[in-house]
Amino acid sequence: MNFQDIVSALPQQAVTTINLPFPRIASGKVREIFDLGDALLLVATDRLSAFDVILPDGIPGKGAILTQMSNWWFAQTSQLIPNHLLPDQPGLLANKYQLTRDLQLRSMVVRKLKPLTIECVVRGYLVGSGWSSYQKTGEVCGIKLPGGLRQADQLPEPIFTPTTKAPKGQHDEPINDAQGAAAIGAALYDKVKATSLALYKFGHDRAKQAGMILADTKFEFGTDAAGNLILIDEVLTPDSSRYWPADRYAPNQSPPSYDKQFVRDHLLAIKWNQSPPAPRLPAEVIQRTQEKYLAALKNLLG
Repeated sequence: MNFQDIVSALPQQAVTTINLPFPRIASGKVREIFDLGDALLLVATDRLSAFDVILPDGIPGKGAILTQMSNWWFAQTSQLIPNHLLPDQPGLLANKYQLTRDLQLRSMVVRKLKPLTIECVVRGYLVGSGWSSYQKTGEVCGIKLPGGLRQADQLPEPIFTPTTKAPKGQHDEPINDAQGAAAIGAALYDKVKATSLALYKFGHDRAKQAGMILADTKFEFGTDAAGNLILIDEVLTPDSSRYWPADRYAPNQSPPSYDKQFVRDHLLAIKWNQSPPAPRLPAEVIQRTQEKYLAALKNLLG
């Protein structure tokens, strides 16, 4: 699907609730998961969270943008690792399950798999919490880095910094290689680490061709009944990744990004205490945030 087709189908108002005639088995910050019997239906809403709180205002079309970007990346990375998408997504969504056009754009029909109990974070640049940690200790998630690095510097090599997968309402916690191996088994952990780093390198190189820098990202994996490793959830989207415009990148500062950092900056500026209930977002902040998500999608799809 091309960029203009996606833009023309975006809703005018944010879609924050989804009601379908299938059993709902989970509801996350963004996605709703429905049981289709032999498969799962993942539907990305337009909900937006900041500081682990769901905001009262969503971003119109955000769910469709995330889903279509994930689909693009799943296709690009299929030679590196299989993913959870079932074949013939358009046929399943439109014909078998008869979803509306908007729901087709924001939905995936996926295999039932066993999710791993860790989240797989790869960092290629020194920014965010990594920069804060480095300033204090010279380390990021227990990994010693060379001295003299600046904010937003590219690291000598990307680093794998996994976390726990915390229950709803709690924060994920960094873990080291030994803890990761203990959580999922040493052999599987080694494969997850190598695959995550390979996916990041591939994503970084492709993003660079599109005029963007992939600073860091988070992957999620599952296993099938035979123990095979499968890429699941979303992949290399602005919700799971930090993208910067390459032409505005410079070290010694936090570059502008194609994600919800614009919303976080607004909430920090108004001194919200980061506890529910969250404040309403001004129309300008909603529009600017949507523009950032769309810009990232356009850069990739052309």
